[in-house]
Amino acid sequence: MTESLSIRFDDQQVSALALAPADATCAYVLAHGAGAGMAHPFMTSVAEELAARGVATLRYQFPYMERGSKRTDAPVLAHAAVRAAVACAGERWPGLPRFAGGKSFGGRMTSQAAAALVGVHGLAFFGFPLHPPEKPGIERAAHLDAVQVPMLFLQGTRDEFAELALLRGVCARLPMAKLVLWADADHSFHVPAKSPTKKKDPEVRRELCDALAAWAHEVISR
Repeated sequence: MTESLSIRFDDQQVSALALAPADATCAYVLAHGAGAGMAHPFMTSVAEELAARGVATLRYQFPYMERGSKRTDAPVLAHAAVRAAVACAGERWPGLPRFAGGKSFGGRMTSQAAAALVGVHGLAFFGFPLHPPEKPGIERAAHLDAVQVPMLFLQGTRDEFAELALLRGVCARLPMAKLVLWADADHSFHVPAKSPTKKKDPEVRRELCDALAAWAHEVISR
């Protein structure tokens, strides 16, 4: 059963949702994307699919989303929210190995905060936003060289926020990075009906969660 929580840090208070199966073997702190909060159908589906695979999740709001604002938080505030959520997961599930990351903006903010995250075994990203649409570049990946834990990049080959050749190059230079691709999927992991893969959104989400759970268990067993 999903449980509602509050996370307090500095002068902020944000909402969170925790879902832990009885047989949980690890926990994943899941941050939302820039335009939709923790209760978005994609976030809910991922949490439920991961629970079915023995992964507990803690979803949370960034302060701007909690206020109902469309303008994302300054990085320093977003990083503080990431740290607080990761700490909350550690307090709630002290015996479980922890992972962190999120969808797009949430994953990027988590990666930037990685150096200050205590006890995190790895980072997993759903659609890492390597650059703005139609503005290819790798400047947003510069900080990833300093990340000291394994990273999993789950990415669609039609993602307009990550030109595939550039993302491949970034992951190739990171010794602990793994890139898993979904053919014809966009930034929201939607595959068009005309795609030869014929995959529907629920099937893609199941595959995403299969990949994340398998990777997390592999990291834990090393």
